[in-house]
Amino acid sequence: MEKRLRFSQRHPFLFGVILIIMAVALVTGAMALFRSAESGAFAGERLGELRVDGVIMDSADMVEFARKLREDDTVKGVLLRVNTPGGAVAPSQELYQAVRSLAEVKPVVASFSTVAASGGYYASAPATKIYANPGSLTASIGVKVEFVTLRDALEKLGITPEVLTTGRFKASGTPLKELDPAQRQQLQSVIDDLHDQFVEDVARARGMKREQVASIADGRAVTGRQAMAYGLVDALGSRENAIRELKRLAGLEGPVPLESGPKVEEPLLKELLGVNLSFDSLLSGWKISY
Repeated sequence: MEKRLRFSQRHPFLFGVILIIMAVALVTGAMALFRSAESGAFAGERLGELRVDGVIMDSADMVEFARKLREDDTVKGVLLRVNTPGGAVAPSQELYQAVRSLAEVKPVVASFSTVAASGGYYASAPATKIYANPGSLTASIGVKVEFVTLRDALEKLGITPEVLTTGRFKASGTPLKELDPAQRQQLQSVIDDLHDQFVEDVARARGMKREQVASIADGRAVTGRQAMAYGLVDALGSRENAIRELKRLAGLEGPVPLESGPKVEEPLLKELLGVNLSFDSLLSGWKISY
């Protein structure tokens, strides 16, 4: 009797195509399952942790993660863990808006680490409750503008810089020319307005009178204990204390999963050296920051 060939032997090409289709379907299904689990589709009640680390120069990832936590019904509350000296104005304001929107939907408890100053405090102000360690450095409510002037140094090298503009204020802050009185006054008006925005937003978020905030909005950094006396934080305590309070506000008990983010991948060289390798602020002229 002739031995009957298996399907794979009789139709090897078709069999190979079927295997490929099955493999693709399996991988696609696994990825869909992973995404569902990652998005919380199969998760129980949990807490989120929005981390604000390092100098605030771009808030996009943090704002997006805050949105995900806000829209995820399985996330019952959010810990805002802050360890930053501040940063650029607009990203700090974007974080402020993101935290405020988050706090309108679910409890947000801020926890200050080593430093939560300037833009870091700005972003934290709308939290439901703010915890600081007694020795945390915070506040520093103010605005600064930084630039360098290279004109004299260049002239000593026999180089005479020239700057052409379409208006007298366009070259304000260029490293190739010193500020004239009108430019200095105009630039001061810009940072004064940004300072007013900072004070007004903190007062609104903290439920304080504008005059209260303005009285300490001279750029001074204060300890967590001093900040509590000024009404800038609500309680003294560690991250663990903040999580305990967050669980109480969210109505949760016992061990609760904590989803922390956003995930940040530092360039390898920066991670190894532990330094900021960007010289953009020096080369581009000037920057304004909280």
